[in-house]
Amino acid sequence: MELRKLKQLIQLVQHSGVTELDISVGGEQVRIRRGCSATLAPALYPAMATAINAPQLTAVAPAAPAPSVAEQHTQCAPMPGSCYLAPAPGAAAFVQPGQQVQAGDTLCIIEAMKLMNAIEAERSGTLRAILVADGDAVQTGTPLFRID
Repeated sequence: MELRKLKQLIQLVQHSGVTELDISVGGEQVRIRRGCSATLAPALYPAMATAINAPQLTAVAPAAPAPSVAEQHTQCAPMPGSCYLAPAPGAAAFVQPGQQVQAGDTLCIIEAMKLMNAIEAERSGTLRAILVADGDAVQTGTPLFRID
């Protein structure tokens, strides 16, 4: 795929309500995700940097097979607001680092426009890190938790 077409697709995703675009043409595959990079294996970073920094790039290689080791997943804020790690002031936090979580478990609450929005785990795994403090202001795409 030509770099010009790839840039147009990126702009389309940035200026629309679409959060993810996946296109396959022939043997080439392109996935564009808006916001937080949720699950990217560290081994893919050099390939991405090469593709972005290479102005002569005219095609995107087919997607690499998934790594055999578990990838870390960074769960990001789906909306701007104030992030609360506990259901009430002085209460125990919803989750602690090292705890096993299941997809759908409440991880925190984001207060947006006076509404309390429960933020649920997108996947099951071990909570490795909490990346925000209780009461922090977050924006859409702010990394909140690392789960693997």
